[in-house]
Amino acid sequence: MNTTTHRPARRPGTSRASSWRVVDIVVAAVLAAVCAVVFWAWSNLLYPVVGTAAVAYPPAVGLIAGGWLVAGVLGGLIIRKPGAALFCELLAAVIESFLGTHFGLLVVLSGLVQGIGAELAFAAFRYRRFDALVAAVAGAVSGIFLGVHENIVYNYEWALSHQVVYVVLTAVSGAVLAGLLMQAVVRALAATGVLQGLASGRAVRR
Repeated sequence: MNTTTHRPARRPGTSRASSWRVVDIVVAAVLAAVCAVVFWAWSNLLYPVVGTAAVAYPPAVGLIAGGWLVAGVLGGLIIRKPGAALFCELLAAVIESFLGTHFGLLVVLSGLVQGIGAELAFAAFRYRRFDALVAAVAGAVSGIFLGVHENIVYNYEWALSHQVVYVVLTAVSGAVLAGLLMQAVVRALAATGVLQGLASGRAVRR
């Protein structure tokens, strides 16, 4: 009689698969640091130029909002663990605040709000899907959170129609720049083998 027991395969979402390893924390921190530099450049170099160009129609600035959302979506796609999107987006915002930005410490609150948006999107798919659709949804939801938050904090004097358009544009920008573009980046990185120790790297090899 064969008494050999077979362990069931681990699925994403089980306690062990969902727990963070040291490598996950290190990679997430590195991603956040890199994205913080992107955030800083977006805030201090690109935003002033686009803001000036969009003076006739301020909501158009929402078209570049996706650049501030890449950390959350990228972290979620690469780490593939609960909390990764929020961790990366928030830490990137904290680091950006130390690098210096005219938005001041409010960027930390922005990072928290945007990270929650991306995290909720990944959670809605139970951390089991990380394809282009999920990436776009995560970017779009994070963009919606960004748009609503900024309408409350910065754009409260705008007409309601402008605020609605702004949220729509931040959602579209998030879906494209933070969602689809970051999905392509992750696939390119995984193909090189640099993500082999992570769930995202193993998924590409299957």
